[in-house]
Amino acid sequence: MKRRSILTALLGIAIAHASFSVAHANPSNRVQASAPVQVQFDRHGNPVLGSAAFVVANQRTGDILSERAADRVMPIASITKIMTAMVVLDAGQSLSEVLTITADDIDRLKGTGSRLPVGARLTREEMLHIALMSSENRAASALARHYPGGQRAFIEAMNVKARMLGMWTTRFADSTGLDPRNVASAHDLVKLVQAASTYPLIREFSTADHRFVRVGNGQLRYGNSNGLVREPDWSVSLSKTGFIREAGRCLVMQTWVRGEPVIMVLLNSEGRYTRTADAKRLKHWLETTGAYRVAAAPARRGGS
Repeated sequence: MKRRSILTALLGIAIAHASFSVAHANPSNRVQASAPVQVQFDRHGNPVLGSAAFVVANQRTGDILSERAADRVMPIASITKIMTAMVVLDAGQSLSEVLTITADDIDRLKGTGSRLPVGARLTREEMLHIALMSSENRAASALARHYPGGQRAFIEAMNVKARMLGMWTTRFADSTGLDPRNVASAHDLVKLVQAASTYPLIREFSTADHRFVRVGNGQLRYGNSNGLVREPDWSVSLSKTGFIREAGRCLVMQTWVRGEPVIMVLLNSEGRYTRTADAKRLKHWLETTGAYRVAAAPARRGGS
């Protein structure tokens, strides 16, 4: 028995060595041979994530499938732009109207740059698209400036909309998310994603892979800030990333798992890739260990 165990171990090493050699001989094989998602669990059977706060909910039923620190009020960075988009669309202004970037749209709070120079002229539809898809801050600022009553009225409308949605812990101070006074809890952001998912343009723009916009005599290519929209094993219907130092890296999504619409909210991830890794951990958990929670979620009657 001992000799058979040694032979089995040697055979396993040989197979592993052969697989390693093949994977490294062909770059395409390296992509296919990605490491499996590793998920650890707490004593309640919930996945252990790197995000400081999170919620995963069944959107159809409203049931919370897993959460941590979901009532903690935290800066939300560019997740703000989802509310920006809803306020713009609620106003019913012409999407074909041309808006101009001015010096008022320059970020003087954080000093971030932008690919849109002062004087750039884009339609409201283009500004909305790149604000949602690529988190373009000057576009989000311009959208607020061109609101009836200007930026002050726009921010007031954002906060009124939050109250209407029952987002009681949420406060907005600007339309971009650069201001750390834009705060919410993870529970409130589930409500935000739920509401935003009823806007076809928000779903379309926030999950598009890329868009070209003409600026001056050239074109700029904007890509989606959430790489998961490009992965074939994900079905993402709404997405928004966010980052400022005070908020860490954030991500909200509406996606599909085991045939059910699922909302994921991930706040204050420290590492650059932690929010994406956490989303993958949640998906893997829901497809395997946590599958019973999705399947067992009862349908509610008489309301959403």
